[in-house]
Amino acid sequence: MQTEVLLPLIAYLLLVFGLSVYAYTRRQTGNFLTEYFLGNRSMGGFVLAMTLTATYISASSFIGGPGAAYKFGLGWVLLAMIQLPAVWLSLGILGKKFAILARRYNAVTLNDMLYGRYKSRLLVWLASLSLLVAFLGAMTVQFIGGARLLETAAGIPYDTGLLIFGISIALYTAFGGFRASVLNDAMQGLVMLLGTILLLFAVIHAAGGLHSAVDKLQQIDPKLVSVSGADDVLSLPFMASFWILVCFGVIGLPHTAVRCISYKDSKAVHRGIVLGTLVVAILMFGMHLSGALGRAVLPDLKIPDQVIPTLMITVLPPYAAGIFLAAPMAAIMSTINAQLLQSSATIVKDLYLGIRPAEITNEKRLKRFSSWATFVLGLLVLLAAWRPPEMIIWLNLLAFGGLEAVFLWPLVLGLYWERANATGALSSMIVGAVCYTLLASFDLHLAGLHPIVPSLTLSLLAFYIGNKFGDTRAEAALKPS
Repeated sequence: MQTEVLLPLIAYLLLVFGLSVYAYTRRQTGNFLTEYFLGNRSMGGFVLAMTLTATYISASSFIGGPGAAYKFGLGWVLLAMIQLPAVWLSLGILGKKFAILARRYNAVTLNDMLYGRYKSRLLVWLASLSLLVAFLGAMTVQFIGGARLLETAAGIPYDTGLLIFGISIALYTAFGGFRASVLNDAMQGLVMLLGTILLLFAVIHAAGGLHSAVDKLQQIDPKLVSVSGADDVLSLPFMASFWILVCFGVIGLPHTAVRCISYKDSKAVHRGIVLGTLVVAILMFGMHLSGALGRAVLPDLKIPDQVIPTLMITVLPPYAAGIFLAAPMAAIMSTINAQLLQSSATIVKDLYLGIRPAEITNEKRLKRFSSWATFVLGLLVLLAAWRPPEMIIWLNLLAFGGLEAVFLWPLVLGLYWERANATGALSSMIVGAVCYTLLASFDLHLAGLHPIVPSLTLSLLAFYIGNKFGDTRAEAALKPS
């Protein structure tokens, strides 16, 4: 166990808990659910940018993505940059209209929005179950990433690291709620930026300069410096699919969308778009380039996902490695707490209160139930992460695709198509979920495309056809006043 690496990380975790305690003491009076799950819609532009970025940038971006860049080369770095407009698209398309309707419907969760728009309990139940199943997979990825970080960089056995990491996350998220989540996201975003920039410079220096690093990659495999990547993995259909999966489709991710109903005013949105896009650009480029060039420094890694933590302890002094180990740890923690909160909000608000609406007045019981739901979910995910796969990026993309196939069109068309109705939305969700599950389960790639492309195409068609059979009256909330 490397004490010099571990001590700064412990200090960082204590800081996270300190912010959670601060957030708890800053809770405002009023509706508990709105405070615990949305922070009373009080985010400014900087915090909005950082929480969206930190929620989007996850173990896949700091562990899985650089691992893929290590394996496939510089072509994967270019591929990663197609995620650049993700924050701009999310805030631009959802943004103001989404927040206005959320306030009108008094929505706390994404499913509140769907119920307010479509007035269908069946739709909410289907959406809730889909969200919980996909989030269990997505959160498992984050827990695996955190445990691998501690295993590789600090010498802690995987199982022990998983316990430390999982219990820490579950406790601070359960205790502090949304306000703790976004405050930690703001701090974690800054840590990620600093860590990414310094690690990239350290990797280039360790490789003997950028030119030398590229030469070494070419000697290992000339395709590592080609656009198509090693094994010619980066075909045009794959790149088009990847853009839809990790950029355009992000609009439909529940934990991203809920950030778009919790900001303070329109000024916060505009500032969030600019700052968020800039931060995503630096993080994506820096981390993936570090992973790709890292092969010139560490040519013989057996598990690609270990490239970033191994680089940290190789190219940085021990205490510095401990400090900057907090960067990928921050990415992982911020994504998990967003997903944990969204999952517990689904259990408490959409399922429990859907069955027992009278309980909404029992604030004491709701507080206890919300905290316990968050904590127990965290422990369930911890158990699911006990036996990890070799490369977590594919598991993460699988979970992302499932959420997008279910939520994207009901969410976007619900905002912009006045005549969109519950029958169309239900048809879209069912077709999207079934199509994606079948294609992903049997590893079918029609015309070389990722399952998300045919799934979203068919779910859009299902929405249009299903809409013909439902109530076609325009939604009054969407009409210009």
